[in-house]
Amino acid sequence: MAVALEAGRRKRAAVVVLGDIGRSPRMQYHSLSLANQAGMEVDIVANGGSDPHLLLRENPSIHIHEMKSVQLTGILKISGALTLLLKAAIQFIILIWYLCFKIPRPDVFIVQNPPSVPTLAAVKLASWLRGAKFIVDWHNFGYTLLGLSHGRSHIIVKIYFWFEKHFGRMADGAFCVTKAMKHELDQKWGINATVLYDQSPEFFHPASLTEKHELFSRLGNSICSAMGNDDCISVEKEVEDRKNTTVFTSWADGEIFLKPNRPALVVSSTSWTPDEDFSILLEAALMYDRRVAATLGEDDSMDEGKLWIDIKNGKQFVYPRLLFIITGKGPDRMKYEEQIKRLKLRRVAFRTMWLASEDYPLLLGSADLGVSLHTSSSGLDLPMKVVDMFGCGLPVCAASFSCIDELVKINNNGLLFSTSSELADELMMLFKGFPEECDDLKSLKVGALNTGSSSKWSTEWERYALPLVNQVIG
Repeated sequence: MAVALEAGRRKRAAVVVLGDIGRSPRMQYHSLSLANQAGMEVDIVANGGSDPHLLLRENPSIHIHEMKSVQLTGILKISGALTLLLKAAIQFIILIWYLCFKIPRPDVFIVQNPPSVPTLAAVKLASWLRGAKFIVDWHNFGYTLLGLSHGRSHIIVKIYFWFEKHFGRMADGAFCVTKAMKHELDQKWGINATVLYDQSPEFFHPASLTEKHELFSRLGNSICSAMGNDDCISVEKEVEDRKNTTVFTSWADGEIFLKPNRPALVVSSTSWTPDEDFSILLEAALMYDRRVAATLGEDDSMDEGKLWIDIKNGKQFVYPRLLFIITGKGPDRMKYEEQIKRLKLRRVAFRTMWLASEDYPLLLGSADLGVSLHTSSSGLDLPMKVVDMFGCGLPVCAASFSCIDELVKINNNGLLFSTSSELADELMMLFKGFPEECDDLKSLKVGALNTGSSSKWSTEWERYALPLVNQVIG
């Protein structure tokens, strides 16, 4: 474990996120490592909204300074461009106030990018005024995200690109999340970045039977409450003693058992943004439902109610029910929830929820499969949700894009898909014979567990990030 960087005054870092810190796990992990591994005092300057992990909230060396989010809904109706400009100006003033006056003088600023505007300029100015250094952690490119809604050729996107490149090159150091992004930054931006892969911290791990039972007991009402009409999961909502029985587990004679006729639990986390086409998952779920019915010789006139009662009473089929739990917050959530409510499904159910930061790793550690729909606006970043899933020994079906093979190894720790039909095929293959006779799923689970246990965030951070922080400050 590293100690404070030099004797005397304890070194100080400011972690800057122009966004919800509770939804910025990588920056939370940076903060924990700066405090625990570099022995620094850490000031987090970020927007509020969601609680960060308990480890941050209880760490005496970490101090969270919440900024107010800027909302200009009235002006948006008049001019989108004017709204962007005015919002950036207000955010710039707020950032300067916090970075120059509200927090003690740091030795180094570490800023999340994107968003780039106005964050990079504000941090550069603050670092100059306060005699501090400035490191950018490149998660993606802001101009490519803006290009999703405006198009790459739009004048606003071109201005954003110039701004991001100009101020990004002023930093004293840089991290990035993939080798492909490092190459892009080096060859086209003139920025020498250190690759710091996302890795799950130690609190991401496979859940024990006790942890699973306690989690499903806590989430019982949310799991058993259908999003629209009753479905194959809500039929179990009248279980008499929730403490002893959940949809997935039973407790008897001091022992906890996984139910043999339990549904398969599939988890996906999303920011509900345009770089994740959620309709692919909805279409795949519908295809799975129809293909299972066709395989079992069921027709459209079948009584779903009788099927659900049979399942509840213990009847097993060669293909299980699927429960998709989708976690996260974002702008497109309500749109997709309305689509889910209109689906007519027999063996598939959806739940959307936002979990406490302590419960999210437990959910991943209790699931049977993870799904990632992230495709990357730049094609150069990797979905952190998949890293977290591997940390919990959870295999993944991931949307395919240019550098995803830096993380997902086909037929080792996961599978890739490009269409909803391909994802439906994978669901059929992996869950046939669930829960005991699904060898392909079990094999991927072993690979995911090996991937997740091979390296943790603290190890990678001490090896790659700490030397850069020391070098920049020194």
